[in-house]
Amino acid sequence: MPRLRVYELAKKLNMSTKELLQELEELGLDVKNHMSYIDEETVKLLLELFEEEEDVEKTKPVARPKKEEDVEEEVIEEIIVTPEELQINTLALKMGVPLNKVIQDMFMKGVVLKPNQKLDEKTAREIAKMHGYRLRIQQEMKTEHVSVEESKLQQIEKYFEELYTKLTNELSPRPPVVTVMGHVDHGKTTLLDKIRKTRIAEQEAGGITQSIGAYQIIHNGRKITFIDTPGHELFTEMRARGAQATDIVVLVVAADDGVMPQTMEAYNHAKAANVPVIVAINKIDKPNANVEMTKQQLVSKLNLIPEDWGGDTIVVPISARTGQGIDDLLEMILLVADMKGIKCYPKGPARCVVIESKVERGLGPVANVIVKDGILKIGDYVVSGPIHARVRTLIDDKGRHIKAAEPSQPVMIVGFEELPDPRHTIYAVENLEIARQISEEIRNRLEKEKRAKRRVTLEELLKMMEEKEKKELNLVLKADTVGSLSALQSAVESLKSEEIKVNVVHAGVGPVTESDIMLASTCDGVVIGFRVKVESQARKVAESEGVQVKTYEIIYDLIDSLKLAMEGMLKPQIIEELVGRGEIKKVFEIKRVGKVAGIQMLEGKVTRDSKVKVYRNGVLLFTDEIDSLKHFKEDVNQIEAPQECGIKFKSRTDFQEGDELEFYQIKEIKRTL
Repeated sequence: MPRLRVYELAKKLNMSTKELLQELEELGLDVKNHMSYIDEETVKLLLELFEEEEDVEKTKPVARPKKEEDVEEEVIEEIIVTPEELQINTLALKMGVPLNKVIQDMFMKGVVLKPNQKLDEKTAREIAKMHGYRLRIQQEMKTEHVSVEESKLQQIEKYFEELYTKLTNELSPRPPVVTVMGHVDHGKTTLLDKIRKTRIAEQEAGGITQSIGAYQIIHNGRKITFIDTPGHELFTEMRARGAQATDIVVLVVAADDGVMPQTMEAYNHAKAANVPVIVAINKIDKPNANVEMTKQQLVSKLNLIPEDWGGDTIVVPISARTGQGIDDLLEMILLVADMKGIKCYPKGPARCVVIESKVERGLGPVANVIVKDGILKIGDYVVSGPIHARVRTLIDDKGRHIKAAEPSQPVMIVGFEELPDPRHTIYAVENLEIARQISEEIRNRLEKEKRAKRRVTLEELLKMMEEKEKKELNLVLKADTVGSLSALQSAVESLKSEEIKVNVVHAGVGPVTESDIMLASTCDGVVIGFRVKVESQARKVAESEGVQVKTYEIIYDLIDSLKLAMEGMLKPQIIEELVGRGEIKKVFEIKRVGKVAGIQMLEGKVTRDSKVKVYRNGVLLFTDEIDSLKHFKEDVNQIEAPQECGIKFKSRTDFQEGDELEFYQIKEIKRTL
């Protein structure tokens, strides 16, 4: 048998890649990731090993059902846990059994567990029973009433938030949603068309494809949804409002053209969204195609190291025109989806992301959406920002009228009276009254935001960041030439500080566009332009999104501006400046005043606002502040050596004659980069 990659062996063993990687790690085999090769001899041994385990499982004698009395005899005592405590380390602690032993015992039964791993009820009961305990899960009392202050919108947002924290055991795998991005003319649309035509034609001969901005295919019995609107503008537009539809990005790079400016821009958008990227090197059928040169550019320009070069970026050579390599690309998409563990809550009210909205002839305003959670049904009341509607019709990507849509399914919603804004998430709610309340609340909130919204300057942005523990400044840089851009990036990177991290989210050549503004908006950044113009549409969007655009003609002005703004947010250096020394010659007890130190100034001076350090035999006794400073009976602000004075300290009285004093003042020194 030839050598195999990890994911290929996982297929043969009928198990997920994730499970196999864990098994190999337990066996002490050094494999980096799912694309690592396993040599022929090891493959043979592993196949034999797993086959033996299967045979052992099959030949195990069927255990006689135990009588209730027998079980009772085996159980030592009952342990009570709450659903939140269904975790392996908590369970081990409650049973008094070492965590390593619990993991080892379960591993011997063929179940691989990790420390801190959440357990399902069945596994938790099995572990407890193995060690002679009966497990009782105590359900916490849930308060049904919701605070009066908590609005309907907050309730619904909280509901979807808690699905992923409190109901993790009820989450199900969700088909991945894929966006194809890349430079113009590199074959994004051709690739999408090829996948759609071949896959959908295979599923339904003569099926009519409805243009709803996305379509779903089936590969090896599993669904994949493709957003059929290539381009990073839409991708960022949705993310700007927190509605991220995409799970995986396919970055298309032409083998005859290499990495181009829009390729870099598209990658920066995907990177800012923290979405895994698969690179598809297209046009490999062309005579001047150079796959290795393209890989070299991926490394040098994007810092993406292909897996076959020892990195962790999946790179698939394809031809969108002939269909070569497309099966491999789909296989890799499913593999990344498995590794990422894409989940959803498959029941209850739906939450959807809008891809696009338009007025369709004969249907009126419609919203093309992808369902994220729950089931969207005909008759549901839905809210999309300040508007609400009742779902009259649902049309899928093949033009069929359907009764319900599942997670990751693209569907057209018919029933809106106004055009929904693609930047708002759609929520299904119980009834018309709740839909009205939520849409009214959002409308009021948007009006308030509009009134309050104004441009955030670089200085204000840095000031706001002072409140955060980790200070980061995100910049979008645009310059007139590649040389200028390179110099600009080097200059910005030279502004280093331990407290402030400067991130260049995107750097490109050409005018400041709407896309640059949206990218800055999503990451709370500032757009810096060097010898470039700002497009009129970009200015309008910057105004509405509250993004500052700063343009410069001289690079030193740009650096000085950034430097001054950053220095303004550096914490000042605190130093102690010694201003005088003295000695306690006598201690006085004064009625209604308390203990007062009679001091002989030896050098320098003491002021009313000085801090004091008191030493005895050369050892620091305490540090205090001055409550009152007197010269004879008069209150004074300052005493200079060699005069005498009386000092009452604010909090300490444990001083005596002969103690030495140091007077100092706290000064803040402005720091520079």
